[in-house]
Amino acid sequence: MRVCFIEDTKLHGGTQIWVAEAVKDFISRGADVTVLTPESGWVAEHCLAGGAKVVTYDYEKVIAQDEKNINIWAEALCDSDVGVCTVHPPRSGFHCSIFAGRVISEKKLKTVLIPKTGTIVPEYKREFYAPVYDINYKVVAITDFTRKYLIDTYKIPAENVELIYQGTDVTRFTKNPDNLSKAKEIYSLPENAAPILGSVGSFEERKGQTVFLEALRKMKNKLPDVHLMLVGDGPDEEMLKQRVKEMELENSVSFFPFTSNPELIFEIIDILVLSSLYKEGLPNVLLEAMSMELPVVSSNLAGVPEIVKNGETGFMVTPGDIDELSEAVVKLWSDKNAYNIMAKNARKLMEDNFDKKRQFGEFLNYFKQLKATK
Repeated sequence: MRVCFIEDTKLHGGTQIWVAEAVKDFISRGADVTVLTPESGWVAEHCLAGGAKVVTYDYEKVIAQDEKNINIWAEALCDSDVGVCTVHPPRSGFHCSIFAGRVISEKKLKTVLIPKTGTIVPEYKREFYAPVYDINYKVVAITDFTRKYLIDTYKIPAENVELIYQGTDVTRFTKNPDNLSKAKEIYSLPENAAPILGSVGSFEERKGQTVFLEALRKMKNKLPDVHLMLVGDGPDEEMLKQRVKEMELENSVSFFPFTSNPELIFEIIDILVLSSLYKEGLPNVLLEAMSMELPVVSSNLAGVPEIVKNGETGFMVTPGDIDELSEAVVKLWSDKNAYNIMAKNARKLMEDNFDKKRQFGEFLNYFKQLKATK
């Protein structure tokens, strides 16, 4: 079985981490794996270390879609049974899945193109998922919300859209006393901080950190010792630090850099909060936190209701609603018995339905089925 992952970004995030882990897992199961990605990017570095064949291209020059880049992409795809392409935003008239479809068509490759997505962006075009070229394709949706949207809105045939949850590493994301000790050494927080809230992800407008800060200021009326850990990096970092100062929240907010070991963060925090405003699928950070027996408060977006059950594993709030976000955190922390029950429920849901190791197998088995029917 030969699988080619197409990851058209230099950045790192939940999707890119998943790709790197999938590469290692597929290789361990005997698959041959190629990764097609921009040179000098996070994915190129980490997947090469994972033992995959890595084919790189110039992130800026590929938008020319010229013969040189067609040949680079054809090199990666020519011997692959499937080409799995994460659907990223278009840029300067270039879109990775459309270009991959063109390469497969022009070079007459037998590769099945599989756009993979969990995020619905209304501005995205149908051809990002269903190629305009006469090639064999399927779409993998990682939430049922996304699957239904692709079928109902884009009118992609139901038989061409497969639901496969990505899952999380429940073995890794398990409470561990040794990790708790290590985390306390790394992350310095006020001694009386309670509850400790965590926001883990890129610092950008869509993640809603400014809304979270407003909600934090409001909830301090009832939770005077509440403390927020903002973990990540991104274009809004300096702006957020300035906002913290302007709102006089310096003693209630701590910034920490992106980490490849988020389990240490989850050992320390009491509640994981996802304040996103739009463009989410089924965020890995929710799965990881819930696996660590953390109730969550999350914006009600896309696939989030498939794991966050109000009053069972946490609470959902309207994106951008400061009052709802503040009240949900206060309610969750104010009832310790309910909090503990939700923590156990969250862990059990991950164990039963979202074990990443099992889900990697689901992906690979699906790809093998496609190969068998080509």
